Amino acid sequence: MNNSKILIADDDINIIASLKYILSEENFDILAMTTPQAVLENLKNTSVDLVLLDMNFQQDTTSGAEGLQLVEAIKKLDENLPIIVMTGWATIDIAVDAMRAGAVDFIQKPWNNERIISAIKTQIKLAKSDRKLLRLSQENKLLSGQFFPESKEQIIAQSPAMQQLMSTLSDLAKSDMSILLTGDNGTGKSMLASYVHKLSTRANNSFVPVNMGAIPESLFESEMFGHVKGAFTDAKENRIGRFEMAEQGTLFLDELANIPIAQQAKLLRVLEEQKYEVVGSSKSQTADVRIISATNCDLAKAIDEQRFRQDLFYRLNTIQLRVPSLNERIEDIKPLAEHFLQVFSIKYNLPIPELSDDAVAQLQQYSWPGNIRELSHLMERLLFTCKKTTITARDLLLQEAGKGTESIEDTTLSMEDIEQRVLINRLKHHRGNATETAKSLGLSRSGFYRRMSKYGLD
Repeated sequence: MNNSKILIADDDINIIASLKYILSEENFDILAMTTPQAVLENLKNTSVDLVLLDMNFQQDTTSGAEGLQLVEAIKKLDENLPIIVMTGWATIDIAVDAMRAGAVDFIQKPWNNERIISAIKTQIKLAKSDRKLLRLSQENKLLSGQFFPESKEQIIAQSPAMQQLMSTLSDLAKSDMSILLTGDNGTGKSMLASYVHKLSTRANNSFVPVNMGAIPESLFESEMFGHVKGAFTDAKENRIGRFEMAEQGTLFLDELANIPIAQQAKLLRVLEEQKYEVVGSSKSQTADVRIISATNCDLAKAIDEQRFRQDLFYRLNTIQLRVPSLNERIEDIKPLAEHFLQVFSIKYNLPIPELSDDAVAQLQQYSWPGNIRELSHLMERLLFTCKKTTITARDLLLQEAGKGTESIEDTTLSMEDIEQRVLINRLKHHRGNATETAKSLGLSRSGFYRRMSKYGLD
């Protein structure tokens, strides 16, 4: 059944009645207006899929000037809305002017029923296709550069803790409930969220991750809900928000506890009402997304300290699961290390070295404050620094947090080297807790994540 909505703009009620009859037979929803002013007022608050517009109204019955002005005004409200224009005084000049003003097709009265129905269906289909392409383009730009070495097919789960978690996630994937993943940084929460999405009924649609700690508070609504061109000073083009990118798919909210308290109410409203407004527009859009969120923060403590809303917490944690730290899944360390060596050897076209028994033993005895992410970075580094066919314990250079932090006293270090070492040392001190690390350095959330990204530590 066709659920597309068409706005008809014509001052002749007989024309409107005829069009309503024809288009209702095709199961279109019809909205009819008789003046340009009514058309514009309704479009400010109502979403439609196409406008069928007469070129002449009562003030001017022949020139098409009113119609052209209305086309231009509609395009200022929504440049992507398809407009088909009609007139009983058709000339080539009016047709050309209408297309230049933004119309996508031109119908002459009296119309042919099959022609007008075909034109409407074609333009609605093209507009939806263009919108999908724009959404995918912005999604690809957002996700470019992200690298998840442990993909769905390569999830390592030999340890009892991980086998139990994977079994639970596989069952939950069949539902549509919200999932809250907790656990230390670097344990693979984003990878597990992607795994749930790929097993769900939403798998054919997008999985959109968003690092809530990296979004400046002033841009929260624009990032999450999108904005229209001209909504604020730097809004030079329409932007699709993360909710629309994830439409009928999964939205993954990482670093959940970093959402500013003032913005939590806006997120709660979308989750409760499943509606939101793009910045600069008063039209409501539907949010059909599954929410998976993750945090390494103690949310109960954050609620007590009034840094996190209790009602938002209840909305997000229909079920809450803790992802085990790497030192709790000893059986997975060796296969994970070997997997990363294989992944990076393919990426860099380098031979794969083996891990000696003493190297494996040291890997299993290390506390892994950075968890899987730290192991991945270590294997990537060893691929370049170890020139032998076998990696030994001596090659690992593993040091426990706080016992062997990198010195910044070396006089040959550049300012960037020093900054990077300070970040690494402080992260180790706080066992990978990004929020505590940023606070200890006197950095804002966005400033801290920019520095993390700069040095590939994110």
